[in-house]
Order: sequence, then C-alpha cells, then structure tokens
Amino acid sequence: MTAFLRWFWILAGGSLLIWSGCARRGPAAPRWTVGVTLLTRAHAFYNDLEAGMQEEAAKRNLRLLIVSGEWDLVKQTEQVRDFITRKVDAIVICPVNSQGIGTAVKEANQAGIPVFTADIANEGGGEVLCHVASDNYRGGWLVGRYLAQALGGQGKVLIIDQPTVTSVIQRVKGFEDALKDFPGIQIVAKPRAEKGLRPIAKSVTEDYLQRYPDLKGIFGSNDDCALGALQAVRAAGREDILIVGFDATDEARSEILKGSPLKADAVQFPRRIGAKTIEVVAEYLETGQRPPAFIPIEVALVDKKALEKGEYLYEVEPGEKEGGER
Repeated sequence: MTAFLRWFWILAGGSLLIWSGCARRGPAAPRWTVGVTLLTRAHAFYNDLEAGMQEEAAKRNLRLLIVSGEWDLVKQTEQVRDFITRKVDAIVICPVNSQGIGTAVKEANQAGIPVFTADIANEGGGEVLCHVASDNYRGGWLVGRYLAQALGGQGKVLIIDQPTVTSVIQRVKGFEDALKDFPGIQIVAKPRAEKGLRPIAKSVTEDYLQRYPDLKGIFGSNDDCALGALQAVRAAGREDILIVGFDATDEARSEILKGSPLKADAVQFPRRIGAKTIEVVAEYLETGQRPPAFIPIEVALVDKKALEKGEYLYEVEPGEKEGGER
C-alpha cells in the first residue's frame, strides 16, 4: 500500500469516528410512549394543561400521543382502546364522564398498561395509579366564603352545576360547606349545565332569574358557567346579582377588573397539573415505584383588589376557619 493510500484510510477512518460521535450526541429516541386523552380542547384550561404536559415530556424525553374526547364518552373509550392496540407504555385520561370511563380503565388494566388521571377522577371502577388535580374542594370553599361575606350573610343563591364531573362535585361540596357558617344564605337550586358551556349556563340563568326575582348570588362551577350567568344578568338588567366562578381565565379576570357582577374566581394552575401528571408517569415508568393515589395542586382566589396588586388570595380573611369536613 502506498504512503498516500495509508494516509487516505487513516483520515477517512478518523472522519467516520467523528461523524459517528456527533450522531451519538444527537437527541435520543423517546424511551416511553404515553397516550393522553383530554376532556376537551375547547377550554383554555385544557390548552394550558396540555402545554404543561408537553413541556414536561420534552424534559423527560417522553413521546405523547394526545387526543381529545370532546365530551363524548364513546369517542374517549375508543381512544383508550386505540392506545391499548398501539401498546403504549402508560395512559393518562381526563374523563368526559367519571362513571362511564371505568370500562376503558378496566380494559387498560387487563392489557397491563398503567392508567393515570388528571383534573377529573375516575369513579367507574378499575385501577388508576395516581390522580393529579386541583384541590377543587378548597377552591369551592374559597369562593363560597367570599360570596357569603360579599352578600353580608343573607340572600338566595344559585349554583350552576355539572354533576357528572368529579372535580365539579368537589367544588360544589366545598361551596356548600362554606355556606354552612351563614344560615341567612339559602341555596335555591343547582340546575345542570352539562359540558359547562356558556350558552347552556346563560339559558339556565335566564330561567332561574324569572323563578327567583329576589336572587342575590350565583356560583358558576367553571368560568364559562360564570360568564354565561353574567350575560344573563346583564340582559335582564340585574347587575346587582353577585357572581363567583372557577378557573380565572383571561376573560373572567378582565370582567372582575372592570367591576362587573363577576366579583371573584377560584384560580387553578393547569400547567402545573399537566406537568406534574407527566412527572409522575415518567417516574413510575423509570422506577416502578407506586405513586400516591392522589396528588393535589394548590388553588387560590382572585378578586378586583388582588388582580390590581398582581396577587393571589389563599385565605378569604385573616385567621379564617374552614367550614365543614374535607
């Protein structure tokens, strides 16, 4: 072999080693694949929750397959079955129906795929390793206490409910427990506003404004319910009615700052919920150690004064005492 050829092969081999070394330093292939089915993508809350999931998955090199049930139990059940067929490593569900989703959870259990829930719990059977959600009871308690104080402890109150969703059930329980300290407050009704949609809440509120012309307060179990109620009281010229909501979306914050009848909102942190859920899933897949059954994410409250100061309220008043059992 000539000297020239020897040098050629030495340089070529060195280049190949450098190239392969660079290739090894590139991004690693995702180690785990996680199927996620959301309740909906129509609410800002779930957009933020999804963003939190994606951010945490990028840090942990997880691949997420994210779909949305859009309030359709059959659709969401089929989405879980598709994840099972694709043999994902874990499944995260934000149930569209807390009771109905149990069938899909059981099917995932039978396939040996771990199941986690976020925001809304499964109540239909099967095993869920961990549920990550806001402390919805606490949020309901905070807005209940706030409304009762704003009304001076007197008056008739309406709750716009979504009784098929566990997170809302907990919010309403917290709200009702807060009012136990105020015997002058009367809850006149808890009409359903399924899917928590604004037009449904507006229609429900219009109906109950006619039934109870002396209504003084409304609790919207999410911000679309609260904003739908706001539209109804404005249209009826009843801006003396005080409204509290849940979620503190940008539109709700804007209405609170304007001094509208929407006076306060419980604040959730959906990005934290999403990120924590993926953190828990990743740690389980990596270690096999069982996580806590429930991981609560703190909530807070905002009113006009708090928003103007850029603050969150974690107590309604100094030295408050919780009403009711948790």
